[in-house]
Amino acid sequence: MSHRVCVRPDVVTTTPWLAPIVWDGTFDQTVMDAIYKQQNITVATTVFALGKYVDFLKDFLETAEKNFFLHYNVHYYVFTDRPDDVPAVTLSPGRKLTVLKTASSDRWQEITLRRMEMIEKLIEEHLIHKAEYIFSLDVDCKFYGPWGAESLGDIVATLHPGYYGESRNKFPYERRPESQAYIRQEEGDYYYGGAVIGGRVDRVLKLTKTCRKQLDVDRENKIEAVWQEESHLNKYFLYNKPSKVLSPEYLWQDFKAKPPNIKVIRFSQVIKNYAQVRPNP
Repeated sequence: MSHRVCVRPDVVTTTPWLAPIVWDGTFDQTVMDAIYKQQNITVATTVFALGKYVDFLKDFLETAEKNFFLHYNVHYYVFTDRPDDVPAVTLSPGRKLTVLKTASSDRWQEITLRRMEMIEKLIEEHLIHKAEYIFSLDVDCKFYGPWGAESLGDIVATLHPGYYGESRNKFPYERRPESQAYIRQEEGDYYYGGAVIGGRVDRVLKLTKTCRKQLDVDRENKIEAVWQEESHLNKYFLYNKPSKVLSPEYLWQDFKAKPPNIKVIRFSQVIKNYAQVRPNP
């Protein structure tokens, strides 16, 4: 079998600052594994399963065990207010799951706003010497295809599937100057999804700490960015360019048809009734 990487003329494979955009066919999995497996890395993975979102956890974990960093050390950290409802999922060797009890909220926006702070604390208190890489992934998603070492980088962003290919003026950036997440009309490279963030532990710590501080300032000024922490994430990546960008293969949406340039869907948001799973509209 050939492991030669094919060319993808149908998609953009590098950013203007020359970071790779990862698509199927742009990497050699054998080479990637040869580099990273000998390093015996651990990939910490945070997932937030608060309120009724705990119901998504079983599918998330079971599909992760079939697709996500297979044959690597993976440590799932599940933040939940319902620890008794965390499903018993059989994990492969080298993989662990830690449940972290956390307070819920009657506003889903508030839960979203607190994620940066919780990841920051987790890294500072537990992960600095226990993992080399970390991904923060949304729980209301499933893995449909392989996701491995090709996604590793210093700081990794993911193209939002709803805005991939759209012109910049369509991006839902925070446009109010009063917010710390404010991005001017003429600025911006891509619109990144908050459902997938990753990178080296120390670099993700810097990201979460910066966003948390900006969220604190907004809270003091009684303003909430249009897309909560995702807005602050996009502001961060505007001035701290990601070293690797994942294509929408790594963050799709089940309700969307698969276009020809998406050869494989690796991770996708499931269809759900928000009125049933969110504590508030």
